[in-house]
Amino acid sequence: MKFQRTLLAALGALCSTVIAHAQPATPRPQILRNVGIEQKMGAQVPLDLPFNDESGRPVVLRQYFGKPVILALVYYQCPSLCNMILNGVLRTVKGLPMTAGDEYEIVAVSFDPRETPQLAAAKKESYVKGYRRPGAEGGWHFLTGREASSKALADAVGFHYAYDALSNQYAHGSAIILLTADGRVARYFYGIDYPARDVRLGLVEASNNKIGSPVDQVLLYCYHYDPSTGKYGLVIMRALRIFGLATVAALAAFITIMLRRDFRTAHRPRMTGRYEV
Repeated sequence: MKFQRTLLAALGALCSTVIAHAQPATPRPQILRNVGIEQKMGAQVPLDLPFNDESGRPVVLRQYFGKPVILALVYYQCPSLCNMILNGVLRTVKGLPMTAGDEYEIVAVSFDPRETPQLAAAKKESYVKGYRRPGAEGGWHFLTGREASSKALADAVGFHYAYDALSNQYAHGSAIILLTADGRVARYFYGIDYPARDVRLGLVEASNNKIGSPVDQVLLYCYHYDPSTGKYGLVIMRALRIFGLATVAALAAFITIMLRRDFRTAHRPRMTGRYEV
């Protein structure tokens, strides 16, 4: 009897577990159903969208292109995530050999139409100060504007957000988007930390190799961008090919040096006493 009771209890626990796992997952809150980041690689950003810069001056997006652009869609009074995104950008660009304003531009756009150029100016002052490079104010831009403009830009790059009236906040994803010099979507980097190597390689690619060093060109050959992770991964076969070529070149150089030395030794005049033989 004791054994039967134990067996029945075990079967009951098993059935409870199966039923629990069979229950449908908690449905996603309505506000989050349309929030996320949809990759639109190669999509063209509408460059004539009007905004205001941090001084309140009317501008259009086109003014910031001609170079690759790091785009951050945020809102300046966000209590947490947007600051983390901008802080991640700052950490990354401080580790780049390229300078914002020279080789590329950084454009932060508020998607909250209630925000003002004064808020944008305060953000710019803080991040330019943290960047600590001469002329940084010319490479960092903080824009505000009408909802029609920010929504059109967000839709163009696949950045979907929603306003929550109960909390008076926006629900949104976390990423920065790299745009080419003519305004096409080139790369997505997710989260709040963006490896400087990956962003550097992305900038070189987005510029059609007009910026960067010869080392960057080699790295681009060895590393491949993975859209699913938003990161560059090492392509083993390409790396082995580079290593093999370098090894062959080194061996060829060594053999050439040794042959030249042997040739000189064999043809060096021999001396007998005071006279050459």
